[in-house]
Amino acid sequence: MRTDAELRGELLAELGRLRRAVPEITGCLVASTDGLLIADDAPALVAEGVAALAAACLGVSQRIADSAGHDEFREVLIRSSGGYVAMYLAGHGAVLVLLAAADANVGLLHHEARRATAVLSRVVADAVLTFSQGFPEPARW
Repeated sequence: MRTDAELRGELLAELGRLRRAVPEITGCLVASTDGLLIADDAPALVAEGVAALAAACLGVSQRIADSAGHDEFREVLIRSSGGYVAMYLAGHGAVLVLLAAADANVGLLHHEARRATAVLSRVVADAVLTFSQGFPEPARW
């Protein structure tokens, strides 16, 4: 069983790899789908607030996809005058949030982020398994 520190280290390593692969990324974080910050590499950002807003955006995006008759939601891209905010579902319990400069190569951003979600999904699933293994079996009556 891996420790919380090891799992967090894996998440941070993947976020670091992403920032090296796409230099225009100015910050990135992993949040739970209910808005709690899991890990971040976003020094100039209030990551907890972005995590909460990402969860809200994720919920709205999923509803729009459902209303349009599309299957499972996967990602959303927001373009503003200052740059991009991209969010990618990472497994069943997490979302990857990337902030990038306005001159970012969006194709490369998507390519690397989609690759990262596979790694992040696995690590988050392992963390949930590790967490659940720490509880004793429920009493049987």
